[in-house]
Order: sequence, then structure tokens, then C-alpha cells
Amino acid sequence: MSSAFSRGIVTRIESFDDQSGNAPIVARSDHHASSVFRPENMLREARRQKNLPPGTVPATCFLDPDGDIVRYVRVSHAARPSPHWACYHTDLWEWEQGGERFGVVGSAVGASFAVLVAEQLFVSGCELLISIASAGQILENGPPPYHILIERALRDEGTSYHYLPPSVFAEAEPGLLALASDAILGGCCVIHRGTTWTTDAPFRETAEAIEAHRRAGILAVEMEAAALYAFAAARSRAVLCLAHVTNQLGQIEGDFEKGDRNGACSSLDIAIAICCAWLRARRDQGTEPHGTAESNES
Repeated sequence: MSSAFSRGIVTRIESFDDQSGNAPIVARSDHHASSVFRPENMLREARRQKNLPPGTVPATCFLDPDGDIVRYVRVSHAARPSPHWACYHTDLWEWEQGGERFGVVGSAVGASFAVLVAEQLFVSGCELLISIASAGQILENGPPPYHILIERALRDEGTSYHYLPPSVFAEAEPGLLALASDAILGGCCVIHRGTTWTTDAPFRETAEAIEAHRRAGILAVEMEAAALYAFAAARSRAVLCLAHVTNQLGQIEGDFEKGDRNGACSSLDIAIAICCAWLRARRDQGTEPHGTAESNES
């Protein structure tokens, strides 16, 4: 570490105690610097300790914070624990469908946990990650449940600021967003496109905050998208976030009804359609993704 950089860090740390409002999360300026603690190194030791065989996870994976998709694919698709997933905190369930191999991690709720898992997935062989998270309705688009393809997310959480300098929104990658939009166009599920609000504190969604976000045209509130999009931009990873709007923030009786199999069927149909379009595009370009059924057989 250079002496100038060290002095800068010390100066910022000392400034945290003053009245300038220069909080640590927005004061850091080393977004392009490499981290000392790296996911591949942690997984190397986890594989050693767990005596796991070499191999990769599926090229296309999902994050399922509520765990509904995990429960569904274990029953309906005979999903099994991945023999190559070395994460200390989660299980990855994988299965084959239509000749493709897929994986899903459940119960990674919130920005920091989602990115913790995402970092590990991409160094384990994942090449496309889709998050499908429950969300609360902010701007009315009809009665829940329905889905939102998230174009950008308001950065009202902490994790994104460790990956990108401060800004109001974290954005989806335009090419991936366009591919996904084409893939799900005309499907049987109700899908909107737009902006969501990512929060770290769901039980601090006050009436004042909700109204301000509604006036700004924000469609729903969730807990992961801004951090995942910031991670994706900083690390050049393919990540797409869907919000499954399932509730009106608990303000009505009979709220939080998700649909068939707790919404797992519709959410999985949308995610699979996007994955298949992405896989076709890769193969059209002459690139066979790692971790697919075909590449595993070769």
C-alpha cells in the first residue's frame, strides 16, 4: 500500500468522527482496487476442508431469497445438491431441464448476502445469474402478484457503495436487459419493466418514504437489486433482477398471496425463458457456456 494511499485512508477514518457527514460508506474511493479477501481463495479452502471433487456449478443460476423455487424444483424436477458448491453458508440445488443445466440458491435475503453468494457463484462456474425476489408494491400496476423486469434500482442499501462510487441508481446492463425483454415478450405472465427501490431496512418503509418513492415513479421495493447490479457493473458479470410483486406492504387482509406453488411456477418460467435466450445467443456466437449439460458431457 502506497504511503499516499495510506494517508488518504487514515484521513478518511479520522473524518468519520467529525460533523461533516462524511460517512464511511460514501467516503471510500478505492472502488477499482483489488480486495485482499477474495471469494476464490475462500472457496479453495472450503473445498479442501469439505473434500469436494473438482468441477463447476451450472452456467445459469438463480437466486431465490424466499426459497419457494428451491422447494418447487426439489419436488418437481428432482433437484439435487451440487457436488461442486463449496459455499459455507448456503446449498446450491441443480437440475436439468430441456437439455440444459440450472442451479438455484435459496434464502440469500438482502443485499449483502445476495452479493456474497453472487461473488462465489461466478468464481465457481456461473456465467448468468438471475435474482427473483419478492417485492412490495409502491406504484399500483394492478393487483399482485405480478413481475417486474428491473431496469434500475435505487441504491438505498449499503453493499453497492463498496462496488461503485455514489450515485442514485444502479443500472441493469442494457444488452442483457434487451435480450431478457425479448425473451419474455408475449408470455403468459404479467411482466412490467421499470425502477425499484432497494432497501436494507424493510420495516423502516415509512408513509413519507413510500409516498416520495411513489411520486418518483418507483414501482416496487425489494432488498437485493441495487447491490447485484453494482456488483455486476464493477465485476463485468451478467446479472439480471426480477421483482415478484406479491404484496401491498401488509396493509390489507389476505396479502402476500404469490400464486401457484407460492409463485415458483411463474417465476421459474420467466427465468428459464431468459436463460434459454441467453444460451442460444451464446451458441449463435460460437461460445459454449461452461457448466451446461452439453459441456459437462464433453
